[in-house]
Amino acid sequence: MDSQNGTGRAQRPYDIVLYGATGFVGQLTAEYLARNAPAGCRWAIAGRSRAKLERLRERLAVIEPSCADLPLVEADADAPRALREMAASARVVATTVGPYVLYGEPLVAACADAGTDYADLTGEPEFVDAMFVRHDARARETGARLVHACGFDSVPHDLGAFFTVRQLPEGVPLTVDGFVSSHAMFSGGTMASALTAMARGRETLRAARERRLHEPRLVGRRARAPLGAPHFNRETGTWALPLPTIDRQIVARSARALERYGPDFRYRHYAAVKTLPMALAGPAAVGAGFALAQLPAARQALMRRYAPGDGPSAERRAESWFSIRFVGEGGGRRVFTEVTGGDPGYDETAKILAESAMSLVSDALPRTSGQVTPVVAMGEALLKRLEGAGIRFRVAHAR
Repeated sequence: MDSQNGTGRAQRPYDIVLYGATGFVGQLTAEYLARNAPAGCRWAIAGRSRAKLERLRERLAVIEPSCADLPLVEADADAPRALREMAASARVVATTVGPYVLYGEPLVAACADAGTDYADLTGEPEFVDAMFVRHDARARETGARLVHACGFDSVPHDLGAFFTVRQLPEGVPLTVDGFVSSHAMFSGGTMASALTAMARGRETLRAARERRLHEPRLVGRRARAPLGAPHFNRETGTWALPLPTIDRQIVARSARALERYGPDFRYRHYAAVKTLPMALAGPAAVGAGFALAQLPAARQALMRRYAPGDGPSAERRAESWFSIRFVGEGGGRRVFTEVTGGDPGYDETAKILAESAMSLVSDALPRTSGQVTPVVAMGEALLKRLEGAGIRFRVAHAR
């Protein structure tokens, strides 16, 4: 197993270390790896509690008997030395430990220094921007790929826009709009990250401004992702509410990095809501959540109610789904595409993180380094992996 960035790291003890393996999504990711990691993949589970890791290993051995010998790595998010040792032992570290703005930087720093590829599940713009400013240059020096948002935030959106762009002419201005529908529960980790981000508005704006000072300017091309405005979209038959999530930023960064998106690219990102009452209730709920996030007691109460590590039953997850419809236009062509899958917050997020880690280890990928998006790091290879794993990318129709 070898990727183009990994030739100097092939002799490390582990191909993949899954950090935060005993959390809810971490366990699902470990189970997915137990079922799907190819023969010869050297992987390990990591966390701060050896007892919990041992119990998880016993459960994984029921799925795949060879996991009875799965290596365990003890490392605490507050122990930089242990994180450095873990990063130096692996070709890829995949982490589920959030909120990342509180706990994530020491591991990013360790991977950047060790030349170790890194993948996480963050949807926190402040964290991603701060990590670019502080660790992108070092990662470029060592060859590490720092790939954030390798879950439902933001792989289906990033790959979906990429898939849509490929159906459109080259060398012309392009526009893509994404419309997200789902029937699912938020994960505890997502709730904690969202509440933390809402409470850190000033810090988020400061990190974004600092990133703009360090990020190279795009010359001769333009790629943007404006927030958009609420409206009724006749093409999808739904009310479209602008989503202020990290997904549109990730898509725009992919577009800035790749000329295939054309000389002038614009992406807008919406929640697709069927009825007007639901469309009116959505912003009100977000506003209430934002207000509560400013109050430490209320924020802590919500975090306890939706604690990271908790999650719905397998039966409840089996009933969950997501659909993202894209409308792309350019060069006289108009195309409608769709990305669909199962439970976004848990099952599909675990699947995407695991497949991203295996792609970084195994696939022939573009030679790149530093902080890069999922599309820039893995692109077509990850798209094919996810299609093979049951996430569907299709062209609905075009004209």
